[in-house]
Amino acid sequence: MTGTEPSNDQSAQQRIVVGVDGSQQSVQALRWANRLAASTGSRLEAIIAWEYPMATGWGTTMMPLNYDLMADMEKVLTDAADAAFGADRPAGLILTVREGHPARVLIDCSAGALMLVVGSRGHGGFAGLLLGSISANVAEHAHCPVLVVHGDQLAG
Repeated sequence: MTGTEPSNDQSAQQRIVVGVDGSQQSVQALRWANRLAASTGSRLEAIIAWEYPMATGWGTTMMPLNYDLMADMEKVLTDAADAAFGADRPAGLILTVREGHPARVLIDCSAGALMLVVGSRGHGGFAGLLLGSISANVAEHAHCPVLVVHGDQLAG
């Protein structure tokens, strides 16, 4: 885990969780989640999840021995927060990096949350079925309401 742990007064505060993967859609989800957090007096927790890629066959390129996937994910999360907010990050923003499948991590983190916000990459139809969809998975299984942000419309 990275970022600031909630203080005692923050732990009693409702929270809005937002899934981040570094895409433009997740940056938009961060902006929407911040708007919701501000309007409800909730704290904002941005979460990125990762797991080691599975090697599947002879043609798979191995990762360098000195590659630090955790550090890379911390940078992706920090860069997304910078893209969403610039120097005006929300007070109390918590940035969290967790190991695990993104949908499972977000579903687990949704327990006790006021809302879970995720971006949608727009895969649909047959491609969406083949690729699986984090947003569809969390929308079906989360422990709280889920907002799936589509497109590039700014949080108004």
